[in-house]
Amino acid sequence: MKRKIRLIPRYLAALLVALSILTPMIWLFLMSVSSTADLTRIPLEWLPRQWDFSRYVRLVSLAPGQPGELFLHALLNSLLVACGATLVSLMLAIPAAFSFSRYPGRDGWLFASLAIYMVPPVAFVLPLYFVLQQLNLLNTHLGLILVYCSLILPFLTWMLKNQFDTLPQDIEQAARLDGLRFWQVLLRITLPLAKPVLGASALFGWLLAWDEFFYALLYTSNIEAQTLPVTIAGFTAGRATDDGLIAAVGILASLPPLLIAIWLQKSLVSGLASGGSKG
Repeated sequence: MKRKIRLIPRYLAALLVALSILTPMIWLFLMSVSSTADLTRIPLEWLPRQWDFSRYVRLVSLAPGQPGELFLHALLNSLLVACGATLVSLMLAIPAAFSFSRYPGRDGWLFASLAIYMVPPVAFVLPLYFVLQQLNLLNTHLGLILVYCSLILPFLTWMLKNQFDTLPQDIEQAARLDGLRFWQVLLRITLPLAKPVLGASALFGWLLAWDEFFYALLYTSNIEAQTLPVTIAGFTAGRATDDGLIAAVGILASLPPLLIAIWLQKSLVSGLASGGSKG
């Protein structure tokens, strides 16, 4: 009985955290299905008198003149850029982090990359703009992927390096004695053991690219490469702003990260179990 009483503060704290996260999303959803009259009614009513899902229909429609034409194109751009930047950053961060972890004396390069990550993004606006201009990569997916790699790569390198430090090196040394080379040890021994943190790192890196607004606003000029945050900001630029439509866009924009997080959660659990059995 005493043990159950001691657990009450933990459950209350967990409930408070859950409410702080879910309450804004619930309110956003209620706004998206409320009519303009319900949203402007004084005093404000929490539940709409008539549930209206027409905004979602408009956002998934490719009919000319509908907001879905912009939204779906921007959604595809964000998916391409976020996935591409995360994949490239992981391919570079994994060998870099493994090298920093297994070969001491290179911490200066690691701290230098972390220091670059700490610099405000506005400091790199002009250099990156001139580079992209010379390479004809302004307003392109590839240009944004390269820019986002500069944000994601230092973060992933530091995160993976800390995880590689915790892995036992006895298995790697035994594999080296058996004749395996650097890349073989990394691919066959280290990465399977680090599979849980790889999923977490990929998720955090993907979220950094998915939510980025500043560079996407500066380096894209039209819908050909504009990402979802920039397009959402464009919906608020008109004189007659539909708050319910913006709320619906926010709900749909949160679905890809949510689905990816659920998918990676399963892979993290399985990876953790397999890693423990291999150890």
